Amino acid sequence: MNILVTGGAGFIGSHLVERLLQHGHNVWTLDDMSTGNLHFLDEATENNRHSMIYGSVTDKYLLKELMEHCDVVFHLAAVLGVKNTVENPLKVIEGNIDGTRNILELAYHNKMKVVFASTSEIYGKNSQIPFGEDADRVLGAPSIHRWCYATAKAIDEHLCFAYAEKGLRVSVVRYFNAYGPRQTSSQYGGVVARFIKAALLNQPLEVYHDGSQIRCFTFIRDTVEGTLSAMGNHANGQAFNIGSEHAIAIRDLAHKIKDLTGSSSPIVYIPYATAYGPGYEDMPVRMPDLTRSRSILHYDPSVSLEEGLKMSIEWFKQQMKDEGM
Repeated sequence: MNILVTGGAGFIGSHLVERLLQHGHNVWTLDDMSTGNLHFLDEATENNRHSMIYGSVTDKYLLKELMEHCDVVFHLAAVLGVKNTVENPLKVIEGNIDGTRNILELAYHNKMKVVFASTSEIYGKNSQIPFGEDADRVLGAPSIHRWCYATAKAIDEHLCFAYAEKGLRVSVVRYFNAYGPRQTSSQYGGVVARFIKAALLNQPLEVYHDGSQIRCFTFIRDTVEGTLSAMGNHANGQAFNIGSEHAIAIRDLAHKIKDLTGSSSPIVYIPYATAYGPGYEDMPVRMPDLTRSRSILHYDPSVSLEEGLKMSIEWFKQQMKDEGM
């Protein structure tokens, strides 16, 4: 098939592009390179079935031209990261909602399939664990910018389901803490990458709050396989949790990464207010119920946390060596 991947030069997107090419599809990658990295697509660019387009999903005229030739769109382009939500909520809200609306309008017009990348963030502070796809959303006050990403993604999902009722073939995948090679290690990226890079440099591993927050980390290979599984029509009109059921506290994750890297890094605890400013809120536990994903997508994450961390550490070691660090 002819497939468009928005945000295809990013962490998850670049792995998805490679996998689609391995399956024999023709792939167009659209990325504005605000957070993408062309080197992530080195393997893809050697394939004559891959095309790279520089641009934004907010450019409706560009999207119209691209989508006229495609059968499926994987919409991964997004403004994400907790740091972004508290520093620039307008960027997060506009960047996510406007692009998604364009994708869905054009896909509906062209009778295409859409796989929309959402997030476990939308469940907010719900204390009913694990999260089923139809669970209630529990969020803080709108004045607390922490929740703007969850809100923007939820509106995106509302748009998806509204178009599904009109006949659009669309599926939603909700990612739970994807990690692995190519993950961003800055304050705007994921905690696994941030911990690994600090550990390899023997710098402090900064754990926010008391580190008791529990998360389920999903290796990128499992994330991509779950995403691909949502491409079929059997998944239309539904949302699916894509994650791991292995739960770990953030402070334990820091110790595990320190042990696996043989690092001398100290583990330090940083108050939320210091990291993100006053009024920051977080959820104590985030864990997926995979019943629907297993039943319909036949999704079964297979990479253990330890195995995934080891592969990630090796990638970061090579990356840092290439950068002369």
